[in-house]
Amino acid sequence: MNLTLFDLDGTLIPGDSDHAFGAFMVEIGWADGAAWAASNDKFFADYQAGHLDLDEYIAFATSVWRQRPLEEALAARDRFMAQVMHPLLREEARALVRRHQKAGDLVAMVTATNEFVTTPIAVAFGVDHLIAVQLQRDEAGLYTGAVRGVPSFQAGKIARVNDWLAGLGRQWSDFECVTFYSDSVNDLPLLDIVSHPVATNPSPALADIASARGWPILELFA
Repeated sequence: MNLTLFDLDGTLIPGDSDHAFGAFMVEIGWADGAAWAASNDKFFADYQAGHLDLDEYIAFATSVWRQRPLEEALAARDRFMAQVMHPLLREEARALVRRHQKAGDLVAMVTATNEFVTTPIAVAFGVDHLIAVQLQRDEAGLYTGAVRGVPSFQAGKIARVNDWLAGLGRQWSDFECVTFYSDSVNDLPLLDIVSHPVATNPSPALADIASARGWPILELFA
């Protein structure tokens, strides 16, 4: 059996679900217009540059919906999926995921976007295993704005995949081929250790690294 891992944002979708969800919060009037949007854009730029303060970002990004009743937040997420995300779920990406699944690969989505935003996206792709940033809840089950455990961000993706595999009673050496598709230099730690790294819709920085190292480059949405 082979193991295939997919980053989400910029890799399986031509956009960033986390940033888009923030923009949607502004659109529906839950966030304070231009000022909040500017902060959202600044965090996104920090992510692209590889120096995002994830704890600060999670506290910011969840603040507009976690203070509302959970039923309202879930309804807003459903609207986001229908209006924003579904047009980004391109057939090229769906077909790539299906190809690995039909080959019998163990497939997982490994993303630095939080579990609240990404759970329905993984379902839409038909991916059963989602490794996303986990959100802390208090004793009443309410989201606190803090990260729970190791975030699936940069080198943390390796730790989270290790834990996930251990929970399945597996380890890296069980797989003949381990493939990871990603667009971002933030994922270099995981790209470096898999047997088959694929720079997918890569940023200019990752494209340069992939070219220098002889990694395949896939322009999924070209």
